[in-house]
Amino acid sequence: MIRVTDRIAIDPSEIEESFVRASGPGGQNVNKLSTAVQLRFDVRRSPSLPNDVAIRLERLGGRRMTREGVLVIVAQRHRTQEANRRDALDRLIELVKVAAVRPEVRRPTRPTLASKIRRGEAKERRSGVKRLRTSPPVE
Repeated sequence: MIRVTDRIAIDPSEIEESFVRASGPGGQNVNKLSTAVQLRFDVRRSPSLPNDVAIRLERLGGRRMTREGVLVIVAQRHRTQEANRRDALDRLIELVKVAAVRPEVRRPTRPTLASKIRRGEAKERRSGVKRLRTSPPVE
């Protein structure tokens, strides 16, 4: 089990990895070896994720999500397959951690009387400054 938070752990069998050729650094190896990792994680069908976390993870996934609800992470920063595997898994764990945090509910507030008065006084001062900039009326 891959521990994400104290309440969430992902079963490694839920993660599917495939290796593809990477672009970027690697010299001649770039043309011969498949070092880039394509990690696939089915968010909608995952029994490891609570429903609310899965919904937030789908929203966070953005363009990395397929229509079927599969999160696809491509890692090709490093020259070795193992380093790219670690990178892809770390990115998945980080996304799930962010999705696990329940957003705070914003409670609408009203401006206080004192803040309304301060705002009015500031507007009055500003309009006075602008009034002084105008040319005097022609008689």
